[in-house]
Amino acid sequence: MFEPFPDRYVWNLSVGLALAVGGQIGEVDRACRPLLGLPADGGEEETTGAFFRSWCAVADTLVALAQEDEKHHRRRSAGHKYHRAAVYYQTAERMQARSFEPREAAYRKALDCFARYLDLTAQPAERVEIPYGDTALPGILVRPDTPGPVPCVLFFNGLDSTKEQIYGTGTAEELRRRGIATLIVDTPGAGEALRLRGLTATPDTERWAAACVDYLTARPDTDETMVGMLAWSLGGYYGPRATAFEPRIRFGVAWGSNYDWGEVQAQRLRNEGDRPVPHYWEHVQWVWGCANLDEFLDLAPAITLRGVADRIAVPFLVVHGENDRQIPVRYAHALYDDLVNSPKRELRIFTEREGGVEHCSIDNITVVRDHICDWIAETVAELTGAGE
Repeated sequence: MFEPFPDRYVWNLSVGLALAVGGQIGEVDRACRPLLGLPADGGEEETTGAFFRSWCAVADTLVALAQEDEKHHRRRSAGHKYHRAAVYYQTAERMQARSFEPREAAYRKALDCFARYLDLTAQPAERVEIPYGDTALPGILVRPDTPGPVPCVLFFNGLDSTKEQIYGTGTAEELRRRGIATLIVDTPGAGEALRLRGLTATPDTERWAAACVDYLTARPDTDETMVGMLAWSLGGYYGPRATAFEPRIRFGVAWGSNYDWGEVQAQRLRNEGDRPVPHYWEHVQWVWGCANLDEFLDLAPAITLRGVADRIAVPFLVVHGENDRQIPVRYAHALYDDLVNSPKRELRIFTEREGGVEHCSIDNITVVRDHICDWIAETVAELTGAGE
């Protein structure tokens, strides 16, 4: 993994994520370079504030350049600049504490820039609202050009990623080219659902999945009988849990196995393993709607696939990096071992030979993305008989 900041895993993870979802190395370098001299023992509030200002400055410049392009009717050029600005605004925002006042404005700028990107570059993407209780989950639907109903993959995010970042990985585009739609969802506890709608996470993620499948069932252009699940990071719990309890899901993929996230919290209390964001304990309380740390720690043991994964009775793929510093690789083996009722269970551990060894393949996301998309396409063909 590209690591410009010595001994700052969380910062390097953010840099890697930005590059993986559409950032450009020269602009990322411009955001990082002013931060290299910060003292290692600086306070978290002060240093992450500096991170925020530096990344937002690069994003602000791109917005100004995009606006100049628009004045000259250079729509695609402007759109691509807006996209990278959205990447950098979200990189700046996700590093901040919930209480950091400027974060919401940066997040709204990211949404605005991303919407301009979709419009100006005519992306094959549709912003959608998925009914959920008395509110809705925001999503992005990407469909192939194929007429008639097509298979669809639900893509759930994790603890601190967003639907815009997932879109930036190119996964939906690769599935689209294989004739498969993707519904990328800001689930409760993440992205827009958390930040602007106050929806917090719950252990029973099959409720989220059921709402998404209900939504797809109401659309004539998606095949309700061929809906799959893909989820990464903490989605490595969300997705398998939903697949175990929502019978309409026909196959699943865990991009990183969060087999026992509750156990991981106990390890992090002992300072074992790396964390995905600064201000970590404040962040997880926000995600799960907990009033204090004790309430979160009481909830955390329920966030496990122990006694759950053996209910999965559909094809299932587990992918994991051998050097994942957040979720140890042993959890991928544990999930695979429990998939005893899956008719097609597969485990793929990525090594240094091909890359993708870090958390959610941030060091080489394309090689793992492509493997997942190939497996999904092959599995859909097997399930529909198209491969015969």
